[in-house]
Amino acid sequence: MDSTAHTFFLHLLIILVTARLFAEAAGWARLPSVVGELLAGIVLGPTALNWIEPDRVIRMLAEIGIILLLFEAGLDTDSRQLVRAGAKAAAVAVGGFVWPFGLGFAVAYYGFGRPLLESLFIGGTLTATSIGITLRVLADLHRQQSHEARLVLGAAVIDDVLGVVLLALLYQFALEDAVSLANAGRLLGFIALFFLLAPVVARGLSLIIQRMERYTRIPGLIPTAVVSLVLGLAWLSKEAGAPELLGGFAAGLALSSRFYLPFDLTPRTDPAFTGRIEAQTRPIVHLFVPIFFVVVGLSLDLRAIDWHSPFVWELSLALIGVALVGKLLGAVFIREPWPTRFAVGLAMVPRGEVGLVFAELGRSSELLNNEVYAVLIMVIALTTLGAPLLLKGYFHWLGRRSGEAAAPGPVKTTRR
Repeated sequence: MDSTAHTFFLHLLIILVTARLFAEAAGWARLPSVVGELLAGIVLGPTALNWIEPDRVIRMLAEIGIILLLFEAGLDTDSRQLVRAGAKAAAVAVGGFVWPFGLGFAVAYYGFGRPLLESLFIGGTLTATSIGITLRVLADLHRQQSHEARLVLGAAVIDDVLGVVLLALLYQFALEDAVSLANAGRLLGFIALFFLLAPVVARGLSLIIQRMERYTRIPGLIPTAVVSLVLGLAWLSKEAGAPELLGGFAAGLALSSRFYLPFDLTPRTDPAFTGRIEAQTRPIVHLFVPIFFVVVGLSLDLRAIDWHSPFVWELSLALIGVALVGKLLGAVFIREPWPTRFAVGLAMVPRGEVGLVFAELGRSSELLNNEVYAVLIMVIALTTLGAPLLLKGYFHWLGRRSGEAAAPGPVKTTRR
């Protein structure tokens, strides 16, 4: 329903305040803030209070939130880490991408008889990895500089890039309501060209912004120019047939202080200037991104789901199994001790924000019905919440095991 201006202001006020309160509560409970923002939408939506039905304007703000979320992901991407990741991290990334996608598609398409495009979206949703959640857990365990953490970080960077490319392909298939290999090849060619040219253009524009900053007499040049660049690349991406968020990711990647292309293909920028870009644009990102996650919760009507249906529970259990096993299989074939392989696989399990982007794109494209959408949200939530607990428990178990192994030899002691 369309709201008048004053009703829209009230709804936006409620969304922002409730998202912040629930995110703060999640933080105090040592949970990811995205969980709190998602719960805020569930509480405000048809599942609980039914106070807000997102209209066109709120959904447009959520779309901006998606673009800025991918911009932040690009901003945090260390492209040098891609080069330094090595074969093992690349193997973990590719395995952790292919196995969940293939198994998720097979379960949905062959096991439950779902349509082809819907099954592709289900498999795509299971490929995501939330590196932010994993790194927080490793930091809590004081293992952020460990060998496992370096493998996971390199793999997650590659996994993010693969996920964005897959999302662009699925978006194209959803627009055409068909899987076309010819159009997929054309889109992949565009993506490759886009990722080569967009960073060069963005870096050139950043130098112009840097020069203008010396002469401007009013504040706000950097956030205005950077957001304009993000929206411009998002528009260009859409005009070429890819999702807008691809432009946001490319802009963030190009403006990152850790961006690198070989042979100095992009002009060098002052690290202090790129630091100011990050500092001045992140508050804008943190304003819009929670709106997206709240809208995800608002779009979910848990009361409309037949919870007595075996389909809901069987699909949920099957996809949770795929979500866990698929990421573990991604780390099985690297040459590392088995405890390291298992730890890396567990660290890649949390889906977090990117998984929600996949699910929401499937819902907004009308490929996922309410039941399948709810199942995917539950799978994302459970892997996001459960995997950190499993990872912490596993490292504590390893610590006790190593202590027990050292116990029989009283002469040999270990200092930490």
